[in-house]
Amino acid sequence: MQPHATLHDLLEAFRRGDLSREEAATRIEGLRIEQLEEFARLDLGRAARCGVPEVILAEGKSPGHLAGIVIRTVAAQGRCVVTRVSPDQAEEIRRCCREEGVDLEYREVPRALLAFRIPPAEKTGGIVAILTAGTADLPAAEEARLIAEEMGCTVRTAYDVGAAGIHRLFPALKSVLDAHVFIVAAGREGTLPAIVAGLVDRPVIGLPVSSGYGYMGEGRAALASMLQSCSVLAVVNIDAGFTAGAFAARIATMVACP
Repeated sequence: MQPHATLHDLLEAFRRGDLSREEAATRIEGLRIEQLEEFARLDLGRAARCGVPEVILAEGKSPGHLAGIVIRTVAAQGRCVVTRVSPDQAEEIRRCCREEGVDLEYREVPRALLAFRIPPAEKTGGIVAILTAGTADLPAAEEARLIAEEMGCTVRTAYDVGAAGIHRLFPALKSVLDAHVFIVAAGREGTLPAIVAGLVDRPVIGLPVSSGYGYMGEGRAALASMLQSCSVLAVVNIDAGFTAGAFAARIATMVACP
């Protein structure tokens, strides 16, 4: 497996003399924690340590605290991903980014944003396919897409191909068969991941979505169905697009860079 791109960047910075030996060693160890006033400890070594970027969950954070975390993370790492962002939080982050000269990209469907001063990492060669059973599954699927792309993977999608109209699946599947790993998002009865896992020879990650109503609604039936699948697949938690995207990107990158 190739070292994570962040390690290459640190070593190159040390070679140029931009980093001291001590600073390069500290960052490479992946133990860089930075205290932000009294409300946050930023894990700035996660990408070097785990190959997964530090992603900020906006839920439960005040707009002011969240904006401060975003600005400091961008200053330290050049890029920052924030998920589950409310309109009030997005507006405050937008204002602070404008004042600091930080670029901002807001993605409405997954309620996520990117704040950045540097371009994304180079492509790893990994390919992730994301399928959804229905249009209601797009928020979780698009969150997974954002994370996989941020980790350097190419993402191919085929949306609204669920079991209620199974004839839609087969032509859509042909367009993504070159993927190294599949994420399949589904709500209600959660059938689609098991079907896809029975058709492809690549890892499949089931992403249950909190659609559906009544008994076992809000994703519970979908989660139970995926866990009971007789096809071989891994399953993440309900609406856990970040987890699905990061796990898929790790697999795809390992395959593409043996």
